[in-house]
Amino acid sequence: MYIIPAIDILDGKVVRLREGDYNQKTEYDVSIADMIEKYRSNGTDFIHIIDLNGAKGDFSNQKSLFEIIKKTEMRVQYGGGIRTIEQVTNLLDAGIHRVIVGTQAITNPDFLQQLSEAFAKKDNYANRIVIAIDVLDEVIKYSGWMESSPIKLMDYVDKCLALGFFRFLCTDISKDGKLGGAAIELYKKLLEHSPMIKLIASGGVSSMEDIHELAKYPIRSVVVGKAIYEDRITIEEIKEWNLRALSTI
Repeated sequence: MYIIPAIDILDGKVVRLREGDYNQKTEYDVSIADMIEKYRSNGTDFIHIIDLNGAKGDFSNQKSLFEIIKKTEMRVQYGGGIRTIEQVTNLLDAGIHRVIVGTQAITNPDFLQQLSEAFAKKDNYANRIVIAIDVLDEVIKYSGWMESSPIKLMDYVDKCLALGFFRFLCTDISKDGKLGGAAIELYKKLLEHSPMIKLIASGGVSSMEDIHELAKYPIRSVVVGKAIYEDRITIEEIKEWNLRALSTI
């Protein structure tokens, strides 16, 4: 299991939210560029970037953010407001390693079908799509976690798999930003339902003990944010762990 450090961006600043609530944010006194460089210089080669403005349809961060991303050699997993096939294609063609799709895949019944068809002839592109499933009490949330979907969690996973998408970023909203431990039971249910999925865990990780607990299950990777900013997990610990986990990402 690979650890992917996270950078969440709101109004041009590095932040972390609590339970996805934009009104419960913690701002960190570090620039986006400096945070990326801190990870890179310490041996990190993969980062997870979420544009929280973009998740609400505000793309004011994108120009400056992409200027920074273009300058890094690190692989970037990126999400926040991806709404069209053209956006996904342009991001992948531009070198973004993985693109996260969430709201549009849930609210537009045809979007995933169109995405599947668009990438059917492009080698390995489907492997670079990450389906975000943000969950609160097993209810799927979207639009920056502000809306609820009537689609049942496991039915949605089955739909995605049938269309050729098998990499999922699952966040338990009740755990996010609280440093209270990861959603082990939720991940176990998902893996029991669909053992073939490539699961990326997100939310609640507070220590390397949580990482060790997650690693007991066939989870491919885990996104860690606040625990790094709060000095509960060091970048050196992440580097040491990832050197042993490169084959599983």
